[in-house]
Amino acid sequence: MRRLLLSALGALPAALRAAPAGLNGRAVRGGGPAAAPDDGLSGTGGTAPVPDRHRPSPGRGRGDTVRAWTELFRVSALFSVPGDALAGAAAVGRSPGRGTALAIGASLCLYEAGMALNDWADREEDAVDRPHRPIPSGRISPSAALGAAGALTAAGLALAARAGRPALAVATGLAATVWAYDLHLKHTKAGPAAMAAARSLDLLLGATATATSYAGTGPGPRATRPMRLGAVPPTGPDNVARAAGPARSPLAALPAALVLGAHTYGVTAVSRHEAQGGSTAVPLAVLATTTALAAAVLATHQRQRPGEPARPGPAATAPGSRYRPDHPHHPAAPSMLDLGAPLPGTYRPGHRPTAPALPDLGAPQPGTYRPGHRPTAPALTPLLLTAFTGAYLRTAGPPLLHAALNPSPPLTQRAVGGGIRAMIPLQAALAARAGAPGSGLAVMALVPLARSLARKVSPT
Repeated sequence: MRRLLLSALGALPAALRAAPAGLNGRAVRGGGPAAAPDDGLSGTGGTAPVPDRHRPSPGRGRGDTVRAWTELFRVSALFSVPGDALAGAAAVGRSPGRGTALAIGASLCLYEAGMALNDWADREEDAVDRPHRPIPSGRISPSAALGAAGALTAAGLALAARAGRPALAVATGLAATVWAYDLHLKHTKAGPAAMAAARSLDLLLGATATATSYAGTGPGPRATRPMRLGAVPPTGPDNVARAAGPARSPLAALPAALVLGAHTYGVTAVSRHEAQGGSTAVPLAVLATTTALAAAVLATHQRQRPGEPARPGPAATAPGSRYRPDHPHHPAAPSMLDLGAPLPGTYRPGHRPTAPALPDLGAPQPGTYRPGHRPTAPALTPLLLTAFTGAYLRTAGPPLLHAALNPSPPLTQRAVGGGIRAMIPLQAALAARAGAPGSGLAVMALVPLARSLARKVSPT
């Protein structure tokens, strides 16, 4: 009996070695049939990919699908778009209104259309350089990306049409520039110029939509409703922009558009080397351009803004003259017969009693306060302009310097991301320079959102 037991124990290791193997070389418990090997793994520990087999494409859940579309649209770069329309509205001397909101919506749609079209056009190139992008990884199909680009373009043009025909004309040129860049011009020498033109047109779209809506030429019943006889003309139509200063033509926004376009040109020139790196001269040249743009924004603020009325001469404000051309309560010229102010306690038709006239001391010096004086811009505007310009340099400068010292792909991509985020303080500085510090502060409020989202979704 003892001999049989010892012989059985001696044969046990050989029987175990001859047992069928399971998944990853492990024995199957219970003596059942062996499990089929995993299709996606092989080798020691199951870490090596099986030859001639494809990995299962990610993005099967709803959360993964949303993540794929956010990467395709680069949503962290969206916060650089609203400032274009706000800076354009400030350049024409108007506060943001209905036309500005429509321009922002149109800009967002056209911007995202360009992002989707960009990945569709670069799908073969990204399969080699960026296989993790949504289209090469299989999370989004090329047809879905192209369809999204077309739908967003149509939506952007429809929103621009609501702001009036001039705004639609600018938006059409912007859409044509975006599609031409993504489909052909991107890989040519005209690529940076095309992208700069697109950003400049985006600012002009905000200026045109705001000015058109204020003038009452946009669509809507109030724009064509005749005013009844004897009614007092309003300062502006309902639900549109009100005056923030002297009204100016949309062409007054051209200098600001050129500044923003020059910055975009530099960012696009750097982005052409973000996949392979290796360029030192381009980041240095763009860094010099960034410094020059900041100096230009600060220098032009010292001069009189276009369209700003000059101070009235002594003849218009002479003692005894009751007519002030620059006074908001006297929109019409004086009548032929000036009888002066009525006696106390009497009434004269057409006379609007006012407070006793004060001596005209002219406009107060910057930083001072005078009771009864309403300045055209807060006294803090120069300080805010300096702060916004400094934030622009702080955001764009260091990444460009690092990319110039070490032109590796990661540092070059970081320089491109910094250039995209630097558009926000640049837009705020342009709005403050035009006399709209409130719009500049509203634009700067987007910086923390853009920075936090950029940690999750890359803007490049």
